[in-house]
Amino acid sequence: MSNIIRRNPFFELTSLQDRMNQLFNQPFGGFENFGLEQQLAPESFLPPVDISEDDHNITLQAEIPGVKQEDLNITLENNVLIIAGERKFKEDEKKENFHRIERRYGKFTRSFTLPATVDAEKVNATFENGLLNITLAKREEFKPKQITIGVNKAPVASSRGKAA
Repeated sequence: MSNIIRRNPFFELTSLQDRMNQLFNQPFGGFENFGLEQQLAPESFLPPVDISEDDHNITLQAEIPGVKQEDLNITLENNVLIIAGERKFKEDEKKENFHRIERRYGKFTRSFTLPATVDAEKVNATFENGLLNITLAKREEFKPKQITIGVNKAPVASSRGKAA
């Protein structure tokens, strides 16, 4: 199973800049007034996902705290599972009162190419306490089958009549 990961080519550069800012802020005091502090709002929100598999199902769990169920959209088309939604920033709070905003907000989309073993008709999704669980059942022809091996009992050779 493969998935598509949205990459930000400037993330490593921004991360290095953040580390350098932290290095200079610690021993010399704050440089907040010189524009060296981290940006107030992070770029975008991308929920982390765990994918596991057993003999009968593929299970996908996504952490999406702060998102309402009606703000989620899950689609499965052409063996691609798409999770889209939005974590909204509360506009009633004034940004100038914030010193730092580290939680990410905004629209997100995660796409996962599913293997041919998934039965598109047997997909179940639940959302509770910010955890999205999607269970994708495998097709019957791809489930492992137990094959019993029959044991033939051969007659035991008798050693009577032969002296040693």
